[in-house]
Amino acid sequence: MTPVKVGLLGLGTVGGGTAAVLNRNGKEIARRAGRAIQVEVAATLEPNRAKELGLDIGITDDAFSIVNDPEIDIVVELIGGYTLSKELVLQAIENGKHVVTANKALIALHGNEIFTKAQEKGVMVAFEAAVAGGIPIIKSLREGLSANQIEWIAGIINGTGNFILTEMRDKGRAFDDVLAEAQALGYAEADPTFDVEGIDAAHKLSILSAMAFGIPLQFEKTYTEGITKITPQDVEYADELGYAIKHLGITRRTEAGIEQRVHPTMIPKTCLLANVNGVMNAVLVHGDAVGPTLYYGAGAGDEPTASAVVADIVDVVRAMTSDPSNRVPHLAFQPDQLADIPVVDIKEITTAYYLRLCALDQPGVLASITKIMGNSDISIEAFIQKEPQNNAKNVDIILLTQRVKEGNMDNAIEQIEALDVTCSKVTRIRVESLK
Repeated sequence: MTPVKVGLLGLGTVGGGTAAVLNRNGKEIARRAGRAIQVEVAATLEPNRAKELGLDIGITDDAFSIVNDPEIDIVVELIGGYTLSKELVLQAIENGKHVVTANKALIALHGNEIFTKAQEKGVMVAFEAAVAGGIPIIKSLREGLSANQIEWIAGIINGTGNFILTEMRDKGRAFDDVLAEAQALGYAEADPTFDVEGIDAAHKLSILSAMAFGIPLQFEKTYTEGITKITPQDVEYADELGYAIKHLGITRRTEAGIEQRVHPTMIPKTCLLANVNGVMNAVLVHGDAVGPTLYYGAGAGDEPTASAVVADIVDVVRAMTSDPSNRVPHLAFQPDQLADIPVVDIKEITTAYYLRLCALDQPGVLASITKIMGNSDISIEAFIQKEPQNNAKNVDIILLTQRVKEGNMDNAIEQIEALDVTCSKVTRIRVESLK
């Protein structure tokens, strides 16, 4: 049987890793796929890149020549972004080619259009590497957990943010200091906005949410909050209260709709996710039948991500000759069965909260704060008032609340910040038990 011919769009870190894995493990991969798989050509602006990687493949600087090449069976999109990549992917689908991509932004923003087009043309679009690198979370949601109603998912799905918070916790370092190291180590880009402000995680969470609950991709409705305002003091106080701070993506089915949110979250130190450190990723999925399942591993890197890309290529090769109507659906549910369930506004979610504020060290301050909390139907779970430092007139007050609607907490914070005795904005971190 003739080999399946692959064209790579991009020969950078992941593209090079994909070619290397296919080259090194080609015989074993062919045994699994039932046919040999060979990279025919790669699009790159570096003409010597293939030679640097020791690859004997064709090179072009024209990516469209690959998607329009009738000899290419599978197009692997690894250039990133969501403008040129969208054009290339749609053109490949128009030409009847299967597509594999590691591009979470492309899927999160344009996946609905891309999957509709792929269904019309009878081709597959595989995207395991788009979420959590080498962790097979997409396949698990789409196939392994298909007997379950997914109740919630919580995940550390950005390694850069997790590295920063780990260093802040273990070494008491400031955010800016750790970010500079993350950039020097190559974990963070020169412009780290997508990582530290939660945009990268929100792309990934919108994909997980759609697959878990059978809804269309809705990245624009994902509440997104970064970690730039987390201080070493917050990390220390959380530890005193028995919690760790993690930057989580959380999606949950509720009576009001689907929660879809990315933000710093305090979770008990005994929780599995609290012990995921450094640049590692982990996703905790709770199904009604199976209970909690944890998926842990490298969320980025050349060969970890290439592992997921090549696994997608193998899946495509196995299914190429099958009836398109019998293939596993892109978003786990049959396209005509996606539900119009609303995504809940952040003000309507219910969770517990950690609050930190600076106030004057004088009688009656706590009474004023607790009165506001009581009037907003907020119960206080724990309270810490720090001793004044160096004869200062101000003190840190830390409150841990029971579960309450976010809108109520917004109103309470606004009133607390308006008090004459309050000398700072209130720092708020949502608290989840993940039970």
